[in-house]
Amino acid sequence: MPGDRVTVSLDDDAKNALEGLTEQTDESRSEVVREAIAFYAANFDSARASDSDHLQTYYEMLSTGEHVLLDVDLLHAFLTQVADSTDRNEEFLDTVDQVARYHASEYAERFDSLGDVLEWLSLCGFLTVRRAEEGSYHVVFPSEQLRWFMVRFIRGSVVDLPFEVEIEESVSKVLFTERAR
Repeated sequence: MPGDRVTVSLDDDAKNALEGLTEQTDESRSEVVREAIAFYAANFDSARASDSDHLQTYYEMLSTGEHVLLDVDLLHAFLTQVADSTDRNEEFLDTVDQVARYHASEYAERFDSLGDVLEWLSLCGFLTVRRAEEGSYHVVFPSEQLRWFMVRFIRGSVVDLPFEVEIEESVSKVLFTERAR
C-alpha cells in the first residue's frame, strides 16, 4: 500500500501499548497506527470536549471509592425523610455538618473561588449553576429537599475559603455571591 511514511518516537508506554495492540489484533504495527489515527480523527471532538474531562473526573471520583453513583430518585427518597423543617433529625443534621466541615478543609486546599466550588458540586449532579456576574452565581436545585440540604452543606463547606459567601434564596433559585473578607 503506497503512501506517506512517518517516523514517530515512542515512549515506553506508547511502545508497550502498540506491541499489545499488534498482538491482540494480529495486525502489523503500521496497520494499528493507521487505525488509531483514523479512530482519533473520527472521535477528535469527543476526545477534546469538556465532557471527556468530566468523564475523567467522574472516573477518578468513582475509582477512589470516595464517591458512589446514586439514583437521583433514591437520593430524593432519603431527603424526604427529613423534608419537614420542624421535624428534622438532629443526629442527621450533625452528620451533614460534620461532612461539610471535613469538606471545608479539603475545599480550602483545592478551590480558589466560589465558582470553582459550585462547578464541582454541579459536576456531582447536586445543582445547576449559571454565572450571573463577577462573583455571583444563580443556582437551581432539582428539588426543594435537595435545595435545603445543599444550601446547608455549602454554608458549612466554604467557611475555610478566603472569602465570605452571601446566600440569597428566591422561589426557585438561590443566588450565591463571593465577597472579600
